[in-house]
Amino acid sequence: MTDGKPDRSASRGPVLPFTGKRQATQRVQVGLIGLAAMILLVGLASIIMRNAQQNQALVVPEAAPTVAVTPPRAPASDPLADAGVVPDMSTDSAAAAPSGGAGAPSPAP
Repeated sequence: MTDGKPDRSASRGPVLPFTGKRQATQRVQVGLIGLAAMILLVGLASIIMRNAQQNQALVVPEAAPTVAVTPPRAPASDPLADAGVVPDMSTDSAAAAPSGGAGAPSPAP
């Protein structure tokens, strides 16, 4: 009202963004877009699964490895055991381990 013109926003009242038919139309549009998106996602998943099944059918079941197998390395020696400072646990553990067979007596509680 500073330039002599009446303030139109005060006479209109609150402006609602969507009412009645416009709101219903927007809801239908959003629903159809959501439905179309779900159909596209299901179609894309179907294409991917079909492609994976076709590729799986073409794979040779017992395919040979494509890399050369390297022989296993010799176990690293223990320098303290070689010097005689500590006992060699790698050979002693196999000989000293008790056999857990059925004929072995169980320890008494």
